[in-house]
Amino acid sequence: MPSLPVREAQAPKTISMKNKKLEANLYMAISKVFSGLNMNALKYLLPLWMSPLTGATIRCTFAAVAFWIIGWFAPSEENTSRKDKWLLFLLGALGLYGFMFLYLIGLSKTTPVSSSIFTSLQPIWVFLIMIFFYHEKATGSKIAGISIALVGALVCILTQRSDDLASDAFVGNMLCLFSSVVYAIYLVMSKRILSAVGPITMLKYTFSGSAVSGLIVSVITGFDAPVFSLPFHWLPFAVLMFVLIFPTTISYMLLPIGLKYLKTTVVAIYGYLILIVATIASLILGQDRFSWTQTFAILFICVGVYLVEVAESKDKSTPMATPAHK
Repeated sequence: MPSLPVREAQAPKTISMKNKKLEANLYMAISKVFSGLNMNALKYLLPLWMSPLTGATIRCTFAAVAFWIIGWFAPSEENTSRKDKWLLFLLGALGLYGFMFLYLIGLSKTTPVSSSIFTSLQPIWVFLIMIFFYHEKATGSKIAGISIALVGALVCILTQRSDDLASDAFVGNMLCLFSSVVYAIYLVMSKRILSAVGPITMLKYTFSGSAVSGLIVSVITGFDAPVFSLPFHWLPFAVLMFVLIFPTTISYMLLPIGLKYLKTTVVAIYGYLILIVATIASLILGQDRFSWTQTFAILFICVGVYLVEVAESKDKSTPMATPAHK
């Protein structure tokens, strides 16, 4: 009989955790759908309605202002040291802006589907960084997954030809590939201080750093955004507002919830939504054509990332893996 009150006390806690996981799944799905549509929206805007470098500056600056305003109304987070703030600022200035810098230029030269293929490779680069620089165990499953995913990437790079939809497919694909590597480095480096920093604080300072970098580059290269020129064009302006509000601001705010309550494998699988949404939207909008080679690349990368994520999840569940995560 004494066990009954314990069970009754545990029931609300279990229900609450299930609700949190359900909420996290919903937020992750919304975030990744926005990220997939972001590919198509940016492809529409670049480079006709704004140059890639100006687009990166606009996104970073808008998000920085938005997150500082949100921070005024959000619950207060733990005090962050000046050192951590500067580290976040530098990570944003170099890592986050570097990612957007390369990605937007690359997307302007290739198709949304191809760019999303390379975006989905980010977990692979994270694991390679952890293996080579942090001595993470390289299991057979991880090596197989990485190899399969890289084969898919090579197929996409080497077989896509430039046409009316991709002005310079090879250069665009390589830039998108490098952008995913830069973002992976940013993720690995930022993770070292995230345990002591709240999500809004992280977003405020990283996007502030990226905004400063963007403004400096725009001063040097010039501000090129016909979307703001007269006569006013409502459709490109509406598409730009969608990019700034949903994929740039809301999507980044939803991610920490998913990362907190969901397993790494589940989060990675949600990343496939970017590929699915970008592919469907691209075919509907005429921004890409059906390609067996792209389909082959997508399947290989999805299988490769899944194998790596499953292997990583198993490693974390074993007692031998726990010291590495202290």
